[in-house]
Amino acid sequence: MKTLIKDVDIVTLDEKGTVIRGGAIAIDGAFLVAVGKTPEDFAPDTTIDGTNHVAVPGFFNAHCHASMSLVRGYAEDLPLDRWFNERVWVAESALGPEEVRVGAQLAACEMIRSGTVAFNDHYFYMDHVAEVVEASGMRASLTWCQFGTGKEVGVDLEGALAFAERWNGKAEGRIRAMLGPHSPYVCPPAFLREIAALAKEKGLGLHIHLAESGEQVSRSLATHGVTPTRLLEDTGVLDVPTIAAHALYLSDDDVAILARRGATVAYCPITYMKLAMGPGDVPRLLRAGVSVALGTDGPASNNDMDMKEAVRFLTLLQKLACRDAEALAGDASLRVATQAGARAMGFPEAGALEAGRAADLVLFDFDKPHLVPRHDLVANLVHAAKGSDVSHVFVAGKLVYADGTILTLDEEKIRAEAERAAFRMVSRDLTVLRAYTS
Repeated sequence: MKTLIKDVDIVTLDEKGTVIRGGAIAIDGAFLVAVGKTPEDFAPDTTIDGTNHVAVPGFFNAHCHASMSLVRGYAEDLPLDRWFNERVWVAESALGPEEVRVGAQLAACEMIRSGTVAFNDHYFYMDHVAEVVEASGMRASLTWCQFGTGKEVGVDLEGALAFAERWNGKAEGRIRAMLGPHSPYVCPPAFLREIAALAKEKGLGLHIHLAESGEQVSRSLATHGVTPTRLLEDTGVLDVPTIAAHALYLSDDDVAILARRGATVAYCPITYMKLAMGPGDVPRLLRAGVSVALGTDGPASNNDMDMKEAVRFLTLLQKLACRDAEALAGDASLRVATQAGARAMGFPEAGALEAGRAADLVLFDFDKPHLVPRHDLVANLVHAAKGSDVSHVFVAGKLVYADGTILTLDEEKIRAEAERAAFRMVSRDLTVLRAYTS
């Protein structure tokens, strides 16, 4: 299938930060064959008029819990410990495979509509999430969360590995799989060593929560004599490609460890603001050579999965926290939201609009009052565009969303099923699965 997008403005996010006005994008199969000018011998099957539209690489959501869409609005105005203990882990006690499936479908609809082409999910009953990814046309990196305390949900570590081996590389290569210890504040060190050794043996990466609060760091120092980040290094977690969600409370030594070991920090700004967790310091990480990708976290703490919204909040929160108006200037936040996540999730061919790259791209409709004038397309994308301005989404060259319609999922049916599933979940007898201790 060959597609031509003509007369479109293009924010390429290539090494030079090239912006093209009134150009063309040629897609052949799953890849871009030309960006800027149409090849003379290119005969498209479909042509899209890109007038008043801006093309940008699709967003890669580097950390989320998609099925928590069913818990949206259920855990409000609480600090982190009470958010976990009084609401989230209580609600999750009623979560089963069917709820995970419906929640993942709802999240996929939301993500596609707002320009996300891939997500990095850390949850339970992940075969159902993988099936949703396969049907939706999206990309994903999927992890079946493990606690290592004998209170696993659905499967133990052997089962989590079986899931990873079952799905890694499936859906025409659109699915990657990892192993997922929950965090160093939940998982015992012996379990971290076990799962890290298994990941290394099997050639898999790890997806883990890290240093979400100062209290977690203090507790780790008191219990283990080292920071959570040092504990990950000591237990071998950082011996494999690792995505560390949050990592807000880091010493200089911690930052150096993450940089030296090539870990990626998944930064989720809206959760940090809502739960009053703290802003972190993204420019500090980037200066040290730590890769930073952008995530939404789960809808229980966000409350949406709109990566375009997260781009703006990332930028504004860091400017404020650093007291530096030049922090994350230009297209820096867009790169965090696209190519950094693509690399970390195992899709390095995506994240920029260049010939030979994956055809994962989004068109924004700029024929809107809040997007006029167009002095600076990048600034308009970062600070003015909304997820609802997305008009088209391509994943691996396939059009999955066009002009208000998701082409791969039955959104109306999914919304109705999600309402029923959420009601069933919170109507059951709820028992706390585990306790959060900061």
